[in-house]
Amino acid sequence: MQKIFITLFTFIIFITVTIFFYYKNEVKEQKIYKIMDQMRLTLQTQLRNQKMEDLRVALMISKNHTLIDSLENDDEDFGYQIIFDIAQTIQKNTGSIIRAQVITKELNIFARSWDDVYAGMPIGDYRTDLKYFDTHDTPRTSIEVGRRLGIKATVPVYKEGEFIGYVEAISFFKKITNFFSSIGVDLYVFLDIKHADSAVLMMENLTIGNYILSNRNYNYSHIQTLKKIDFKELKLSGVVYKDGNYIFYENMKDGNGQTIGGFVFVLPEKYLEYFRNPEDDISFLINITRSNLYDVVRQENYQENSYKEYSANSLMQFKDVIDREDRAIFFDEAYDKFDKYSKDELIQMMLNRRTIKKIDGKIK
Repeated sequence: MQKIFITLFTFIIFITVTIFFYYKNEVKEQKIYKIMDQMRLTLQTQLRNQKMEDLRVALMISKNHTLIDSLENDDEDFGYQIIFDIAQTIQKNTGSIIRAQVITKELNIFARSWDDVYAGMPIGDYRTDLKYFDTHDTPRTSIEVGRRLGIKATVPVYKEGEFIGYVEAISFFKKITNFFSSIGVDLYVFLDIKHADSAVLMMENLTIGNYILSNRNYNYSHIQTLKKIDFKELKLSGVVYKDGNYIFYENMKDGNGQTIGGFVFVLPEKYLEYFRNPEDDISFLINITRSNLYDVVRQENYQENSYKEYSANSLMQFKDVIDREDRAIFFDEAYDKFDKYSKDELIQMMLNRRTIKKIDGKIK
């Protein structure tokens, strides 16, 4: 009888533990896919913001009548000086580095803001996306290959009803990569290798499988992990787990809706709890907002200690988004401020913060 009881008890314990870990893993898997959705939505938001920023610059430059006159008169030297001065003025007053260029109606480079070396160079073979303007006369902003993969905001320019060329603003995912890095996610922008003939300025870029790594400010630490990934499996499932990292994939499409590569996100498992409750979209947005706020703090305070002017309660809001190199300065200031509070005040401060539930397990 005792043996039967022990056997039954052991069986019940086994079933209970199995059910516990099953549901634990299910909860974590749901969280992973929720984070994947959030990554994709956030990427689309960041791309839209970058496209709108580039388009505003291109539209503004296209309204410079002196520049347009120089294009009409084929005065490349004067055109370069104008567009260079515009880019320098924007950078001086806003800190934004602008890459703008003017293209003739024959699809030759007229002037570029960053150099005056390639004036007159034909680019029609690399810019098949410009065929869009054979049937459209409105601006377009999209991810395009060209000689290098990037976001291109293109404005067709007319003078007295006659088409004379294009003004473009170009960006290369640097700001978007930095944004994701600030929230603990590494972003890799991959171009399908079949576009290598067009992307001649990327011939020396790192290749992984059938993809060319496009963004230059990527985190090198995950390259060996990415080389082990089966990209067909990643594209099919959207997420894989490798070397302690969750790796997400999102298709990258050009202005014609054709898939030309993909965006790959790498999230170390140790940062998983940073994204809070998988059912709470607001918590994810709060993390992003706090990260942006942290960047503002760093930009607006040039002293060695950027946190001196902030209260202890405010510093608590920055705790999870501090860059590694800043943590020593941050905690020195935080400890100094917290030391001035009583035990009861510290307890009350902690009670006012949101409780975070830790969830463990493995994704299938």
